[in-house]
Amino acid sequence: MKKLQAVLLFLVAAAALSLAQAQEYKIDPVHSSATFKVRHMMVSTVVGRFTDVEGTISYDENDPSKSKVDAVIKTASVNTDNNMRDGDLKNNFLEVEKYPEMKFTSTKVEKRGDQWIATGPLTIKDVTKTVEIPFEITKANTQFGPAVGVSADFKINRNDYHVVKAGITDNGATVGNEISIELNVEAHAPKPAGK
Repeated sequence: MKKLQAVLLFLVAAAALSLAQAQEYKIDPVHSSATFKVRHMMVSTVVGRFTDVEGTISYDENDPSKSKVDAVIKTASVNTDNNMRDGDLKNNFLEVEKYPEMKFTSTKVEKRGDQWIATGPLTIKDVTKTVEIPFEITKANTQFGPAVGVSADFKINRNDYHVVKAGITDNGATVGNEISIELNVEAHAPKPAGK
């Protein structure tokens, strides 16, 4: 009986130590961005960005596979440096009043060869699909305390998420179907109480 108790105590202590090794970081929206590229008229490429990115990153430096990310992007923050186009995106494609947020929550982080992959549900508008996001992560101690940086590139088909203009036959000739997304995120550990 004592041996069983000792084993259970060891397992609990090991689990607690494992949890303690994961540090939570809050995404800094001022130094984070979600940029996208899409073909226009099958001729040029339009570049835009979402400027309001929020969320948390739980990073375990000893075992990154135990890490996790929860991110939210405010759809109304879309900016392509053209007011008319931005209005069209907000009102007709993204329907920002009805769908104010895009969300991603990782359910698994794993390394395949030299590449880290975060897998989880991505929700855009009324659609949630599991995606795999290849990423790189760096950790540093800055003048503001511990911080992590995450960069990622992946692609989605906008039709899969109903990002289409109502009443228009959408074959990708005007606005390309494939969206290239680039994420650059900076996140900081919370300051200790009293500092």
